[in-house]
Amino acid sequence: MSLTGEFMRYGRIAIFVAGLFNASAHAQSSVTLYGVIDTGVEYVSHANAAGDAVVRMPGITGEFPSRWGMRGVEDLGGAMKAVFVLESGFNVRAGDSGQGGRLFGRQAFVGLEGPWGTLSLGRQYTMTYWAMGDADILGPDIYGIGALDAYLPNARSDNTIAYKGKFYGVSVGGSYSAGRDSAGTGNSPGQGTCFGPVPGDVSQCREWSAMLKYDGTYFGLATSYDEQRGGTNAAANFFDGVTPTHITSSGDKDARIQTNGYVNVMGVKLGGGWIGRRVTSDDTAGSVRSNLFYLGAQYYVTPALALDGEAYRVIVQQHDTRATMASLRATYFLSKRTAVYGNVAYLWNSARARFSVSAGGGGTTPAVGVGQLGAIIGLRHSF
Repeated sequence: MSLTGEFMRYGRIAIFVAGLFNASAHAQSSVTLYGVIDTGVEYVSHANAAGDAVVRMPGITGEFPSRWGMRGVEDLGGAMKAVFVLESGFNVRAGDSGQGGRLFGRQAFVGLEGPWGTLSLGRQYTMTYWAMGDADILGPDIYGIGALDAYLPNARSDNTIAYKGKFYGVSVGGSYSAGRDSAGTGNSPGQGTCFGPVPGDVSQCREWSAMLKYDGTYFGLATSYDEQRGGTNAAANFFDGVTPTHITSSGDKDARIQTNGYVNVMGVKLGGGWIGRRVTSDDTAGSVRSNLFYLGAQYYVTPALALDGEAYRVIVQQHDTRATMASLRATYFLSKRTAVYGNVAYLWNSARARFSVSAGGGGTTPAVGVGQLGAIIGLRHSF
C-alpha cells in the first residue's frame, strides 16, 4: 500500500472515531426552546386623577409575564452538569422587549450543577423571588403582589453570582451582585440605574440576598433577606404616589426581610406571609419603613378549572399611606399548554395614598385616596 493510501485509511478512521465521540457528546447534551404568551383585555376604573376609566391591553402581563427562552444542559460526568438559561421578556400588545429593552432581560446565566447544588453567574433572580414561589398564591398576576411592590415578582440583578441547593426538603441559597441594575428598569420602575462599584468604593450598587426554605408534603416555610446598597442615580420607590427616596450613597440601604408559609388541606392550598422593607438614606425624606401582608387560597374545582384569590395589606409608616387589595381569579385549562382566565380585583387607598390596582403599567395611578376596580379576561399559551 502506498504512503498516501495509508494516510487516507488512517484519516478515515480518525474521522469515524471523532464522529462517535461527537455523537456521544450530543446525546448527553440538550437545548430546549420554551416560552409563554399571555395577554388580555383589561378594564381599570379611576385610571387617572380625573377619575376616568380605561379599557386596554395591558403592557406587561396577564397571569404570567410573556417570555421566550432557551435552556441547556450538558452532562460533564461525575454527576456534574453545565447549565445555561437565556430568557427574554416581551410585550404582546406592541411586540417590544421588556426589562428596559434588554434582549435577555429576564435571565441570562451559565453555571455548574451537581449533588451539592447549582452555582451560576450572570443576570438572575435573587433569593427574594425564590422564597416567595410557593406561598404567594397569585404570583406575578396583573392584580397580584406586584401592584403594591413591583420589585417582588421581578427580583433579579445583574452581575450576579448565585448558589442554590436542596437537601432532604431544605433549600438554601444566596446571591451577590457587584452592580445590580445597569438599565434602571430591570428590577422595578423608579429604582434608577446602579451600575456597580467605583474605584475606592466597593459597596456602591452592591446587592446580596440569602434564603432558607423547607418544602414538605403538606406544608412549607421560607424566609429570606435582600439588601441593595445605594449608588449614583439610585432610588427606592414605594409605589404609593410619594416621590421615590434617593439612595445615592453606598451607605444607603434598601432592604427587605420576609417570612412566609403554605399548607395543603383537603385539596385547598393556603399561603401567606409578611415582607418588611427598610430604606435608610441621607436623603431629605430620611428613613422609610413599610410592612406588606398577604394571604391567599387556591382550589381546583376540576382538573381543568382552578379558583384562587389573595388579599393584601400594605402600610408605609413614614409616608402615612396604606392600601388594602382583594383579588379573585378563575383559570380554565383548555389543554396542558393553553388556558383562558378571568381576574377581578379592587384596591382601597387611604386618604394620602396613590397605590394602583394594576401592575400592567400604562398610567393607571388614581387620585389621592381613590380606590380602583380592575378586571381582565385573558388567554395564555405555553410552548
